[in-house]
Amino acid sequence: MTASATDRLNTEVLVPRLWDAVRDGDEYAAVEVILPAVDAGLDAESALLDVIAPVQAKVGLEWAANRISVAQEHTATAINDRVIAALAHHTPPPQKRRRGRVTVACVDGEWHALPARLLAETLRLRGWEVDFLGAQVPVPHLIDHLHRTGPDALALSSSIPTRLPTAHATITACQAAGVPVMAGGAAFGPRGRHAERLCADAWAPNARAAADRLDELISRPFAPPPAHQAVEDLPHLADQEYTLVTRSAHRLVAAVLAELQERVPAMADYTDQQRQHTAEDIAHITEFLGVALYLDDSDLFTRFIAWTGDILTARGVPAHSVGLALDLLAEQLKDFPRALGLLQAGHVALEGATTVR
Repeated sequence: MTASATDRLNTEVLVPRLWDAVRDGDEYAAVEVILPAVDAGLDAESALLDVIAPVQAKVGLEWAANRISVAQEHTATAINDRVIAALAHHTPPPQKRRRGRVTVACVDGEWHALPARLLAETLRLRGWEVDFLGAQVPVPHLIDHLHRTGPDALALSSSIPTRLPTAHATITACQAAGVPVMAGGAAFGPRGRHAERLCADAWAPNARAAADRLDELISRPFAPPPAHQAVEDLPHLADQEYTLVTRSAHRLVAAVLAELQERVPAMADYTDQQRQHTAEDIAHITEFLGVALYLDDSDLFTRFIAWTGDILTARGVPAHSVGLALDLLAEQLKDFPRALGLLQAGHVALEGATTVR
């Protein structure tokens, strides 16, 4: 049945249709949801931010709830990316005078590029000249690009909180190169509080807000801050807990895994894949402990622990195994008071965690 013209303009109708297409892995059906709607009068920005973006958010939620596999999640994300590309070629940017030039990039180590891609296309639609550098951009290459192209601003995206120390170094380096930085993405925390702590010049919760705030950002006078070290922005780093924990991460993971095998007899029957997954879970906990130490933010760590408990429960794995891993890490880090406080807070969060639905 052909969708009516009204339905083609109704994002509440388009979102489930696009979800069905990406869930089924049908790229052509997904494109056919979006382009006819735009031809019928749907604003291209609304197609990006009110249809494609909510569907991508649903992809993540469905994976977390164990209702789609990793392969399905990757397929759906790739299809959404192809739909954005098709829309970009279908809807050329306005021919009016450019508003300025912006570089859009992801923090080094950040592979979730779709939020940044949505922003880049939104900015193009609004008349900006955009250099979209994609995922995982190393700082030296980013700085070289800024020097060569001279953008008015950098939009820096990160979804993974463990990349925040790298984001801090990136923000500092780009500002030293004379370019103000707008931060965005889930990694920067509720209401962008981590963006503020890491001294970004601006923060936006989503692509539409970022596009709205960009004019204001570049209208302000900008002077590169004096050269400084991370500890000057985050004085608690002077205690060296972050440095010592992150440098010993591999040893910590190995020690906790070995002790788990001693204390959990059932692990003797684990497959190689199960052992690998267990080691990866411990490594993630240690990584988040490190970044929470970097920012001195217990909420960052406790939200991750609660989320991990929910993820494991959704997959039929007892969440109490996380609590045991926290105990074993505490044994290894008995001389680190801030780390011990975070691990205890993680226990409390785990006990209050609810199952992902």
